[in-house]
Amino acid sequence: QEAKNILTQEMTSIIQSTNIETQISQIMSQYMQSSMQNLSSSLQRGIQKSMMSMSSSMENAFQFDSHAFAEAMSFSGDENDFMSIISSMMTSEQDSYDNNIKKLGYADFKKPASISIYPKNFESKEKVIHFLDTYNHKMEKTNQEDKVITYTDFVGTLMSSVTDIVNVISYVLVAFVGISLVVSSIMIGVITYISVLERKKEIGILRAIGASKRNISQVFNAETFIIGLFAGLIGIIITLLALIPANIVIHNIADTTAVNASLPPVAGIVLIILSVILTLLGGIVPSKKAAKEDPVTALRTD
Repeated sequence: QEAKNILTQEMTSIIQSTNIETQISQIMSQYMQSSMQNLSSSLQRGIQKSMMSMSSSMENAFQFDSHAFAEAMSFSGDENDFMSIISSMMTSEQDSYDNNIKKLGYADFKKPASISIYPKNFESKEKVIHFLDTYNHKMEKTNQEDKVITYTDFVGTLMSSVTDIVNVISYVLVAFVGISLVVSSIMIGVITYISVLERKKEIGILRAIGASKRNISQVFNAETFIIGLFAGLIGIIITLLALIPANIVIHNIADTTAVNASLPPVAGIVLIILSVILTLLGGIVPSKKAAKEDPVTALRTD
Protein backbone atom coordinates (compact mmCIF):
# COMPACT_ATOMS: atom_id res chain seq x y z
CA GLN A 1 0.00 0.00 0.00
CA GLU A 2 2.83 2.34 0.81
CA ALA A 3 4.50 1.66 -2.53
CA LYS A 4 1.13 2.25 -4.30
CA ASN A 5 0.73 5.63 -2.65
CA ILE A 6 4.27 6.63 -3.57
CA LEU A 7 3.68 5.62 -7.22
CA THR A 8 0.39 7.56 -7.35
CA GLN A 9 1.96 10.70 -5.99
CA GLU A 10 4.86 10.44 -8.41
CA MET A 11 2.57 9.86 -11.40
CA THR A 12 0.38 12.80 -10.42
CA SER A 13 3.32 15.10 -10.16
CA ILE A 14 4.63 13.91 -13.53
CA ILE A 15 1.24 14.50 -15.22
CA GLN A 16 0.91 17.96 -13.69
CA SER A 17 4.42 18.94 -14.61
CA THR A 18 4.18 17.77 -18.24
CA ASN A 19 0.49 18.77 -18.89
CA ILE A 20 -0.04 15.43 -20.53
CA GLU A 21 -3.82 15.65 -20.05
CA THR A 22 -4.01 18.83 -22.12
CA GLN A 23 -1.87 17.33 -24.82
CA ILE A 24 -4.02 14.21 -24.98
CA SER A 25 -7.22 16.30 -25.27
CA GLN A 26 -5.71 18.40 -28.09
CA ILE A 27 -4.61 15.30 -29.95
CA MET A 28 -8.05 13.72 -29.57
CA SER A 29 -9.88 16.88 -30.75
CA GLN A 30 -7.64 17.16 -33.84
CA TYR A 31 -8.25 13.51 -34.61
CA MET A 32 -12.00 13.87 -34.24
CA GLN A 33 -12.13 16.98 -36.49
CA SER A 34 -10.15 15.28 -39.25
CA SER A 35 -12.28 12.15 -38.93
CA MET A 36 -15.54 14.15 -39.16
CA GLN A 37 -14.32 16.09 -42.20
CA ASN A 38 -13.36 12.89 -43.98
CA LEU A 39 -16.71 11.35 -43.03
CA SER A 40 -18.79 14.33 -44.26
CA SER A 41 -16.93 14.50 -47.57
CA SER A 42 -17.40 10.76 -48.04
CA LEU A 43 -21.14 11.01 -47.24
CA GLN A 44 -21.58 13.97 -49.62
CA ARG A 45 -19.90 12.12 -52.48
CA GLY A 46 -22.03 9.08 -51.77
CA ILE A 47 -25.27 11.07 -51.73
CA GLN A 48 -24.41 12.81 -55.01
CA LYS A 49 -23.67 9.46 -56.67
CA SER A 50 -26.97 8.08 -55.34
CA MET A 51 -29.00 11.06 -56.62
CA MET A 52 -27.38 10.90 -60.05
CA SER A 53 -28.07 7.21 -60.34
CA MET A 54 -31.67 7.77 -59.12
CA SER A 55 -32.35 10.51 -61.71
CA SER A 56 -31.02 8.35 -64.53
CA SER A 57 -33.07 5.42 -63.25
CA MET A 58 -36.23 7.59 -63.11
CA GLU A 59 -35.66 8.82 -66.69
CA ASN A 60 -35.29 5.26 -67.86
CA ALA A 61 -38.30 4.09 -65.82
CA PHE A 62 -40.83 6.71 -67.11
CA GLN A 63 -41.63 7.55 -70.71
CA PHE A 64 -44.30 10.09 -71.93
CA ASP A 65 -46.01 9.72 -75.28
CA SER A 66 -47.74 13.03 -76.19
CA HIS A 67 -49.80 11.46 -79.00
CA ALA A 68 -51.10 8.74 -76.71
CA PHE A 69 -51.99 11.33 -74.06
CA ALA A 70 -53.87 13.47 -76.62
CA GLU A 71 -55.84 10.44 -77.84
CA ALA A 72 -56.64 9.41 -74.25
CA MET A 73 -58.21 12.83 -73.44
CA SER A 74 -61.67 13.63 -74.90
CA PHE A 75 -64.13 16.52 -74.24
CA SER A 76 -67.74 16.22 -75.36
CA GLY A 77 -68.91 19.73 -74.36
CA ASP A 78 -69.08 22.88 -76.43
CA GLU A 79 -67.15 26.13 -76.11
CA ASN A 80 -69.41 27.48 -73.34
CA ASP A 81 -68.96 24.33 -71.24
CA PHE A 82 -65.20 24.56 -71.63
CA MET A 83 -65.21 28.23 -70.56
CA SER A 84 -67.37 27.37 -67.55
CA ILE A 85 -64.89 24.71 -66.45
CA ILE A 86 -61.95 27.09 -66.85
CA SER A 87 -63.80 29.79 -64.90
CA SER A 88 -64.64 27.40 -62.10
CA MET A 89 -60.99 26.30 -61.88
CA MET A 90 -59.75 29.90 -61.79
CA THR A 91 -62.14 31.11 -59.09
CA SER A 92 -60.67 31.71 -55.66
CA GLU A 93 -63.90 30.95 -53.79
CA GLN A 94 -63.87 27.75 -51.78
CA ASP A 95 -66.56 25.13 -52.34
CA SER A 96 -67.66 25.05 -48.74
CA TYR A 97 -71.06 24.29 -47.30
CA ASP A 98 -71.81 27.96 -46.54
CA ASN A 99 -70.84 29.13 -50.01
CA ASN A 100 -72.90 26.45 -51.72
CA ILE A 101 -75.94 27.25 -49.56
CA LYS A 102 -75.49 30.94 -50.38
CA LYS A 103 -75.38 30.16 -54.10
CA LEU A 104 -78.64 28.24 -53.80
CA GLY A 105 -80.32 31.35 -52.37
CA TYR A 106 -80.63 30.27 -48.76
CA ALA A 107 -80.98 33.12 -46.28
CA ASP A 108 -81.18 33.17 -42.52
CA PHE A 109 -83.96 35.57 -41.54
CA LYS A 110 -82.27 36.14 -38.20
CA LYS A 111 -79.14 37.48 -39.92
CA PRO A 112 -80.23 39.36 -43.06
CA ALA A 113 -77.55 41.01 -45.15
CA SER A 114 -80.06 43.26 -46.91
CA ILE A 115 -83.80 43.71 -47.32
CA SER A 116 -85.48 44.84 -50.54
CA ILE A 117 -88.71 46.81 -50.20
CA TYR A 118 -91.02 47.23 -53.22
CA PRO A 119 -93.74 49.85 -52.56
CA LYS A 120 -96.81 49.63 -54.76
CA ASN A 121 -96.77 53.35 -55.65
CA PHE A 122 -94.86 56.57 -55.05
CA GLU A 123 -97.04 57.54 -52.09
CA SER A 124 -96.18 54.29 -50.32
CA LYS A 125 -92.51 54.82 -51.14
CA GLU A 126 -92.57 58.23 -49.50
CA LYS A 127 -94.22 56.73 -46.39
CA VAL A 128 -91.51 54.03 -46.17
CA ILE A 129 -88.73 56.60 -46.50
CA HIS A 130 -90.38 58.81 -43.88
CA PHE A 131 -90.63 55.85 -41.49
CA LEU A 132 -86.95 54.92 -42.00
CA ASP A 133 -85.81 58.52 -41.56
CA THR A 134 -87.85 58.84 -38.36
CA TYR A 135 -86.38 55.61 -37.00
CA ASN A 136 -82.79 56.62 -37.85
CA HIS A 137 -83.29 60.03 -36.24
CA LYS A 138 -84.59 58.34 -33.09
CA MET A 139 -81.60 55.96 -32.95
CA GLU A 140 -79.12 58.81 -33.45
CA LYS A 141 -80.86 60.84 -30.77
CA THR A 142 -80.50 57.97 -28.25
CA ASN A 143 -76.81 57.36 -29.17
CA GLN A 144 -77.56 54.00 -30.84
CA GLU A 145 -75.73 54.57 -34.10
CA ASP A 146 -75.15 50.82 -34.53
CA LYS A 147 -78.92 50.39 -35.11
CA VAL A 148 -79.15 53.05 -37.81
CA ILE A 149 -80.47 51.60 -41.08
CA THR A 150 -78.56 52.48 -44.22
CA TYR A 151 -80.83 52.41 -47.26
CA THR A 152 -80.67 53.36 -50.91
CA ASP A 153 -83.70 54.72 -52.73
CA PHE A 154 -83.00 53.46 -56.26
CA VAL A 155 -86.24 54.83 -57.68
CA GLY A 156 -85.67 58.18 -55.98
CA THR A 157 -82.11 58.37 -57.31
CA LEU A 158 -83.27 57.49 -60.81
CA MET A 159 -86.16 59.94 -60.67
CA SER A 160 -83.91 62.71 -59.36
CA SER A 161 -81.55 62.18 -62.29
CA VAL A 162 -84.46 62.21 -64.73
CA THR A 163 -85.87 65.31 -63.02
CA ASP A 164 -82.54 67.11 -63.32
CA ILE A 165 -82.36 66.29 -67.04
CA VAL A 166 -85.97 67.43 -67.57
CA ASN A 167 -85.30 70.64 -65.64
CA VAL A 168 -82.26 71.44 -67.76
CA ILE A 169 -84.26 70.84 -70.94
CA SER A 170 -87.11 72.95 -69.55
CA TYR A 171 -84.76 75.82 -68.75
CA VAL A 172 -83.36 75.71 -72.28
CA LEU A 173 -86.88 75.70 -73.76
CA VAL A 174 -87.95 78.54 -71.47
CA ALA A 175 -84.96 80.58 -72.66
CA PHE A 176 -85.91 79.98 -76.31
CA VAL A 177 -89.55 80.81 -75.57
CA GLY A 178 -88.52 84.00 -73.76
CA ILE A 179 -86.42 85.08 -76.72
CA SER A 180 -89.26 84.31 -79.12
CA LEU A 181 -91.72 86.30 -76.95
CA VAL A 182 -89.44 89.35 -76.95
CA VAL A 183 -89.02 89.12 -80.71
CA SER A 184 -92.78 88.70 -81.13
CA SER A 185 -93.46 91.78 -79.00
CA ILE A 186 -91.01 93.80 -81.04
CA MET A 187 -92.61 92.62 -84.30
CA ILE A 188 -96.08 93.48 -82.97
CA GLY A 189 -94.85 96.99 -82.14
CA VAL A 190 -93.31 97.36 -85.61
CA ILE A 191 -96.49 96.19 -87.33
CA THR A 192 -98.63 98.53 -85.22
CA TYR A 193 -96.27 101.41 -85.96
CA ILE A 194 -96.47 100.71 -89.68
CA SER A 195 -100.26 100.62 -89.34
CA VAL A 196 -100.17 104.05 -87.68
CA LEU A 197 -98.09 105.46 -90.54
CA GLU A 198 -100.42 104.00 -93.16
CA ARG A 199 -103.60 105.16 -91.42
CA LYS A 200 -102.73 108.79 -90.78
CA LYS A 201 -105.68 110.00 -92.90
CA GLU A 202 -108.02 107.77 -90.88
CA ILE A 203 -106.59 109.25 -87.70
CA GLY A 204 -107.12 112.77 -89.06
CA ILE A 205 -110.76 112.01 -89.98
CA LEU A 206 -111.44 110.57 -86.50
CA ARG A 207 -109.92 113.63 -84.85
CA ALA A 208 -111.88 115.92 -87.19
CA ILE A 209 -115.22 114.37 -86.24
CA GLY A 210 -114.49 114.82 -82.54
CA ALA A 211 -112.42 111.80 -81.42
CA SER A 212 -109.99 112.58 -78.64
CA LYS A 213 -106.38 111.45 -78.35
CA ARG A 214 -107.51 108.84 -75.84
CA ASN A 215 -110.04 107.46 -78.33
CA ILE A 216 -107.32 107.11 -80.96
CA SER A 217 -105.11 105.19 -78.48
CA GLN A 218 -108.08 102.99 -77.56
CA VAL A 219 -108.63 102.09 -81.21
CA PHE A 220 -105.10 100.84 -81.67
CA ASN A 221 -105.03 99.20 -78.22
CA ALA A 222 -108.23 97.35 -79.09
CA GLU A 223 -106.68 96.14 -82.32
CA THR A 224 -103.58 94.83 -80.54
CA PHE A 225 -105.81 93.22 -77.89
CA ILE A 226 -107.76 91.36 -80.57
CA ILE A 227 -104.52 90.30 -82.28
CA GLY A 228 -103.10 88.94 -79.02
CA LEU A 229 -106.35 87.15 -78.12
CA PHE A 230 -106.69 85.42 -81.45
CA ALA A 231 -102.96 84.60 -81.55
CA GLY A 232 -103.24 82.89 -78.15
CA LEU A 233 -106.38 80.98 -79.17
CA ILE A 234 -104.80 79.83 -82.41
CA GLY A 235 -101.70 78.67 -80.51
CA ILE A 236 -103.79 76.69 -78.01
CA ILE A 237 -105.84 75.07 -80.79
CA ILE A 238 -102.69 74.07 -82.71
CA THR A 239 -101.20 72.65 -79.49
CA LEU A 240 -104.31 70.54 -78.77
CA LEU A 241 -104.30 69.20 -82.33
CA ALA A 242 -100.55 68.42 -82.12
CA LEU A 243 -101.10 66.45 -78.90
CA ILE A 244 -103.09 63.78 -80.76
CA PRO A 245 -100.21 62.45 -82.94
CA ALA A 246 -97.73 63.16 -80.12
CA ASN A 247 -99.63 60.85 -77.73
CA ILE A 248 -99.79 58.15 -80.41
CA VAL A 249 -96.00 58.29 -80.81
CA ILE A 250 -95.48 58.29 -77.01
CA HIS A 251 -97.78 55.27 -76.55
CA ASN A 252 -95.94 53.33 -79.26
CA ILE A 253 -92.50 54.14 -77.85
CA ALA A 254 -93.39 53.60 -74.17
CA ASP A 255 -95.68 50.63 -74.98
CA THR A 256 -98.20 51.91 -72.45
CA THR A 257 -101.11 54.31 -72.31
CA ALA A 258 -100.27 55.49 -68.78
CA VAL A 259 -97.96 58.21 -70.10
CA ASN A 260 -99.72 61.06 -71.90
CA ALA A 261 -98.83 64.54 -73.08
CA SER A 262 -101.49 67.07 -72.14
CA LEU A 263 -102.13 70.79 -71.86
CA PRO A 264 -103.72 71.74 -68.52
CA PRO A 265 -106.66 74.16 -68.87
CA VAL A 266 -105.12 76.61 -66.39
CA ALA A 267 -101.89 76.67 -68.39
CA GLY A 268 -103.85 77.33 -71.60
CA ILE A 269 -105.67 80.26 -70.05
CA VAL A 270 -102.40 81.67 -68.69
CA LEU A 271 -100.82 81.43 -72.15
CA ILE A 272 -103.72 83.32 -73.73
CA ILE A 273 -103.50 86.07 -71.10
CA LEU A 274 -99.73 86.26 -71.59
CA SER A 275 -100.22 86.63 -75.35
CA VAL A 276 -102.70 89.50 -74.86
CA ILE A 277 -100.40 91.29 -72.39
CA LEU A 278 -97.38 91.02 -74.70
CA THR A 279 -99.30 92.38 -77.68
CA LEU A 280 -100.62 95.27 -75.62
CA LEU A 281 -97.11 96.09 -74.45
CA GLY A 282 -95.92 96.00 -78.04
CA GLY A 283 -98.65 98.38 -79.18
CA ILE A 284 -98.34 101.01 -76.43
CA VAL A 285 -95.70 103.13 -78.17
CA PRO A 286 -97.38 103.14 -81.62
CA SER A 287 -100.79 103.94 -80.10
CA LYS A 288 -99.34 106.91 -78.25
CA LYS A 289 -97.71 108.13 -81.44
CA ALA A 290 -101.04 107.82 -83.24
CA ALA A 291 -102.77 109.83 -80.52
CA LYS A 292 -100.22 112.64 -80.85
CA GLU A 293 -100.73 113.04 -84.61
CA ASP A 294 -101.86 116.52 -85.70
CA PRO A 295 -105.29 116.14 -87.36
CA VAL A 296 -104.55 118.80 -90.01
CA THR A 297 -101.29 117.15 -90.98
CA ALA A 298 -102.94 113.76 -90.91
CA LEU A 299 -105.75 114.90 -93.25
CA ARG A 300 -103.23 116.25 -95.79
CA THR A 301 -101.43 112.89 -95.89
CA ASP A 302 -102.15 110.84 -99.05
